[in-house]
Amino acid sequence: MSAPKSKPPRAWQRMLSGRRLDLLDPSPLDVEIEDIAHGLARVARWNGQTLGDHAYSVAQHCVLVERIAGDLDPAFSDKWRLAALLHDGPEYVIGDLISPFKAAIGLDYKSLEMRLLEAIHIRFSLPARLPAKVRDTIKRADRLAAFFEAIHLAGFEESEARAFFISPRRGQAHLREELSNLQPLPAAQAQQSYLERFQRLTT
Repeated sequence: MSAPKSKPPRAWQRMLSGRRLDLLDPSPLDVEIEDIAHGLARVARWNGQTLGDHAYSVAQHCVLVERIAGDLDPAFSDKWRLAALLHDGPEYVIGDLISPFKAAIGLDYKSLEMRLLEAIHIRFSLPARLPAKVRDTIKRADRLAAFFEAIHLAGFEESEARAFFISPRRGQAHLREELSNLQPLPAAQAQQSYLERFQRLTT
């Protein structure tokens, strides 16, 4: 007699909304903004190696990236600013792995992350794959946000941060001034800030 077949491992996560999101085959119908905001507000950037009384959350980072993306391209529509706000959305279920670890894991991780992001995009009426110009603007905003986080929160010297991220150009001196006092927010405040930006961009 053949051995009984074992059940496949559980690949879904239960959300506080009651949704069950299948990580391997995510459905847009199981994506809720409240779950995303709640999760991202409790996921630490930089593996928690930041200054302050609170972890610097992915939710706070996403709000910053959305703001910088609009600064980089004043013609960026609310639709694309929403894409910027959601750019790290998959991390509400898979966490925020630092870039060196992502590189070590390889393409399987990126494929999982992309499937989740596409489901999130579809849920909120964005194209599954963003236009190249929009994607590039968000990526630039992401790296610029990382530059400010690195020097103000993560202990990088500015010369070191310049080597890994994007530093502001001359016309962006105001960003340097505005973000010189970047401080991590408590999780509840970061969550509320994220939800407020979502509501502003979708109503």
